[in-house]
Amino acid sequence: MLSQPEPACLVIADISGYTGFLAGAELDHAQDILADVMGVVVGAFRPTFRLAKLEGDAAFVFAMTETVDGPQLQDTIERCYFLFRRRLRDIGQASTCECNACILVPNLDLKVVAHHGRIVRQKFGSREELVGSDIIVVHRLLKNHVPDATGFSAYAMYTDACVIAMGIDDPIAARLTEHVEAFDGVGEIRAWVRDLHAAWDAELVRTQLVVEPKNTALRFEAVLQAPTPLVWDYMTSPARRPRWQHGVTGVVEAAGTTGRRGIGTVNHCMHGKDAIVEEVMDWQPYDHVTYRSLLPIPNVPKLLSTYLFTDLGDRRTRVELRFGKPRSAKDQAIAMPLLPMIDEMVTDGLAHLGPLVEAAARDAEAAAPPEPALPASLGRNAREPVAAAGR
Repeated sequence: MLSQPEPACLVIADISGYTGFLAGAELDHAQDILADVMGVVVGAFRPTFRLAKLEGDAAFVFAMTETVDGPQLQDTIERCYFLFRRRLRDIGQASTCECNACILVPNLDLKVVAHHGRIVRQKFGSREELVGSDIIVVHRLLKNHVPDATGFSAYAMYTDACVIAMGIDDPIAARLTEHVEAFDGVGEIRAWVRDLHAAWDAELVRTQLVVEPKNTALRFEAVLQAPTPLVWDYMTSPARRPRWQHGVTGVVEAAGTTGRRGIGTVNHCMHGKDAIVEEVMDWQPYDHVTYRSLLPIPNVPKLLSTYLFTDLGDRRTRVELRFGKPRSAKDQAIAMPLLPMIDEMVTDGLAHLGPLVEAAARDAEAAAPPEPALPASLGRNAREPVAAAGR
């Protein structure tokens, strides 16, 4: 029986500058560096995306889905770029080797192309191959004129089809730049581009806001048998939060003018007719999120809380929830009597979250197709890759 076409999000992350790097470098060191950074790139997309194929200096990943969580995809791609840049920096700082490969590492960069379409999954023994016209489209887009047209040398390109699947109504308001490519046999393809160098520059100067231990009034911790991106999704997605949070009947999200979840997003966390109004004060995907919340109780001050996520490896995640003390003695006197209520709500929520997210992780792993093996790095370039873009 022939496989039927299925909707999928298709992403290719391509290490640019690698041909020149390889030509001017010692082959063994160059291949080791490629294996090292490719492991970082592929790891940044897991487990939401699965590796379809390694294509020299590019990784082709995919996720079977009818719709795409737009903020999550953009966060994933930008986090991938941040981890890539940090890994190059670590290799440069930690390596004592003076060969051309190690010297030329800063010349490497990354471009990412994301498309949404329909594909057919064909199995050849234990191996799975993705086929279809949309596979051709996403690969053709790697050879484009984005640098000439925009000046962006590192970028994320989202096709029109991907943007529609992401639910972005106004790409310009979302701070994406329009770009059109034309290919023989394919025609014109409109896409929307984000400058990853600009995103990296903003990341380097951003300030972090978390509830520090000394300022914590309530603290909770749990270890979940699920990968960190999945736990993050369940704890921050408006669609998923009502499934586990105590008394929550819905979460209405106002993402601001960019339409992207992050700093400045305001959530109305509905408890029947009442609402807790949350403002996102800090947003570091898969690392931490900080909210400032206004409870539907007269005269209660806004309360600060931080959720921290630690990847423990082996598909396990530690989550830590810190609820901050108000600064003034007056506000503390009003807020502190509410701690038993908050304690009950959070404890009950975590008790429901654990089985839910762990079952989702098991189901996803059972349904996932096998992945190609990544090339092994000899590990001579530096310390271990960083696990998170924040701390």
